[in-house]
Amino acid sequence: MNIDFQERFRSLLIHYGRHVLVVFVVVLLVHDVFGTHGFLAMRRKQQEIQKVKTDLDRLNKENAALEQDVKNLKTDPQTIEKIAREEFGQSRPGEIIIKLPAQGPTEAAAAKP
Repeated sequence: MNIDFQERFRSLLIHYGRHVLVVFVVVLLVHDVFGTHGFLAMRRKQQEIQKVKTDLDRLNKENAALEQDVKNLKTDPQTIEKIAREEFGQSRPGEIIIKLPAQGPTEAAAAKP
């Protein structure tokens, strides 16, 4: 009985062994490409990492510009004067400020001949 089983198993293995091996290799390839940690998932993660690096570079540049603005607001008299003039409408002694009404795009187009 034991020899008969071994012969049948050997016969099945010879007959279907290549098919089983091919199916196994295909399953492994599909898993390596489409699986949780497969090629496509790795590509998505690399793209996310690149996007985060780009955002980080942009934020670092913006942060440096804001730090320079803070420094200028604390120490640069020209920057302080510019903000005082533009945002608060202040002037130097002896200057006169004349404010004109702002024209919208339709009023400006109608005023042109």
